[in-house]
Amino acid sequence: MSSNAFKPFSVGLAASVAFFVGYIIFGLQGWGTPSAVEQAVGEVSRWCERVQPGIFHEPVNALSNLGFMVAGLWMLWLLGKDVVAGRTGMMFGHSPVALLYAGAAIWLGPGSLLMHGTHTAWGGWADNLSMVMYILVPWLMNVSGMGRWSTPRLLSIYATLVLVYAVGRAVNGWGLGINLDFFGLSIAFWIISEVLYRFWSQWLRVASGFMGFVVAGIFGITPFEMMAEPERFWWVMLFWLPGILATGPAPGRRSYFPWFALGVISYLSAFAIWQTGKPDHALCDPDSLLQAHGIWHLLSAFATLCFFLFLRTERKAPSD
Repeated sequence: MSSNAFKPFSVGLAASVAFFVGYIIFGLQGWGTPSAVEQAVGEVSRWCERVQPGIFHEPVNALSNLGFMVAGLWMLWLLGKDVVAGRTGMMFGHSPVALLYAGAAIWLGPGSLLMHGTHTAWGGWADNLSMVMYILVPWLMNVSGMGRWSTPRLLSIYATLVLVYAVGRAVNGWGLGINLDFFGLSIAFWIISEVLYRFWSQWLRVASGFMGFVVAGIFGITPFEMMAEPERFWWVMLFWLPGILATGPAPGRRSYFPWFALGVISYLSAFAIWQTGKPDHALCDPDSLLQAHGIWHLLSAFATLCFFLFLRTERKAPSD
């Protein structure tokens, strides 16, 4: 078994190298028609960096996505060391869920790179899909634990959601044609389900949905905006979905310090910096090698690593 311990790492590394080889080959042929929302060469992009000719239209914003790939590969290396040491668990060794998390973290890099590098509509699709493929993992882990799902059921539900979203996003664009920000909603699902995972009770299942409004507020969406545009924010009723799925207490306990706290701090810091990486912001310097959006990528990559280490702190819950 130990001879195959690092096989997932080898596969992940080979896939990463193959991606860049393919990217360069196809890029040299030209990316084709740019997306209608992207700017022309020489203009300032939506994310502040000046658009360049060649295979990387936003060089810094594109290549900073290497952070996700490095983080995911490090996760796979650590999982290989688990196999050698005989460590087992949902987030250890060759557990399908652990490998899925690491693989999704790696895919965040190519997904975002395709958008910033190619400026095509399909690159934007890949970017958005990669974010959804990552954020689905932690909240589905939480509700599957509280709902006592089997691993095959968890993986099949994950695959179904990814497939439906991928097709819906390709056909209907951002919001799936129904004003559904599935990535943002899934962030709320994660926090709601994490609160339930730690403090589960029948009462909290009923009240947990209100936590979604707190999460939305952190990202600048107030209840007043939601009430003013109910057709746009209809999805707030889904805030209660984790509570519906969480039919029992969590099977384990996790340590929230330092890794969960560091992950949250890193991601929120990245989000704050992301706000400055726009053309109309006073701090935007389109010709600088230091791009706010690139920093957003690196800090977000670090957050994925922190959350990976946090999930590995779980230990079986004490019996009553």
